[in-house]
Amino acid sequence: MISHLSEQVSTTYEKISNIIHHTPVLSSTALNRTTGSNVWLKCENFQKVGAFKFRGACNAVFTLSEANAAKGVATHSSGNHGQAIAKAAKIKGIPAYIVMPKNAPKVKIEAVRGYGANIIFCDSNQKAREETLARVVEETGAYFIHPYDNKEVILGQSTAAWELLQEYPELDLILTPVGGGGLLSGSILALEAFKASNPNSNCRVIGTEPEQANDAFRSIESGMLQSLTDEQIKNPTIADGLRTNLGELPFHIIKTSKTEIACVSEESIINAMRYVWERFNIIIEASCAVPIAALLEKKITPKYANIGVIITGGNVDLDALPWNRH
Repeated sequence: MISHLSEQVSTTYEKISNIIHHTPVLSSTALNRTTGSNVWLKCENFQKVGAFKFRGACNAVFTLSEANAAKGVATHSSGNHGQAIAKAAKIKGIPAYIVMPKNAPKVKIEAVRGYGANIIFCDSNQKAREETLARVVEETGAYFIHPYDNKEVILGQSTAAWELLQEYPELDLILTPVGGGGLLSGSILALEAFKASNPNSNCRVIGTEPEQANDAFRSIESGMLQSLTDEQIKNPTIADGLRTNLGELPFHIIKTSKTEIACVSEESIINAMRYVWERFNIIIEASCAVPIAALLEKKITPKYANIGVIITGGNVDLDALPWNRH
């Protein structure tokens, strides 16, 4: 399956490249000195809707048949995927119905509303999301686009790493956060596609995850798909974009490719988020800080000379910055 999907990465990029932003790559002498590596940040916080999620949403929405798109699209999301679907649907000229948890960041709720989507609120758990989404789909006839367990979404997300590899073919490692797994599995596909024409590349992909939401790590360790624990749901990670369970298709891709997952503490995520704000002068979400935390905590071994990090988004509630709350 990985080879079949990876063959579609370049054509997916060609299909959506005139709609998405080609995002910048930044580096910092201070971060390079601290890590002992050349670290390049692929800044998807500058993507449309402020997150990489627009890539997957754009590909999924614009791949729909006219029959499937006729009554609009629906999804459940804590924010970034919801914004992305809302924006893509607006461009295509179809309705969007977004199921959001009541505790989603205010900035993300307002952004979804700003793109003209219909917001339906639910309790903050996976069961409530899925049940509310099912009701919305039944009532509206809208086509459900899963946030990460969807082939077209994963292929869309693959284009971030694909762009990065085209610009920095000497990379030895790509780091991404992992929540539902769409970006991590997409990055694996992008690297597979890249190696097809660059067989001498020794680059690999590693996923990074909060210890307080380590279902992907436990899934890979056990060989079976795991969910967040009751304790992790009750006391969620600060990285709100990673508070979801790993999807079946992403898990299959990650498991088949034997991809490693590194886990980091809540304190290190907050410190890494602030580090990037101060050193790079850019706004990033807590979820983006997870791979930076892994580097600063020395969780990535052995040392790699050239590292690319996918910075996933920059939609932050400025009234609730984590270093002020903690």
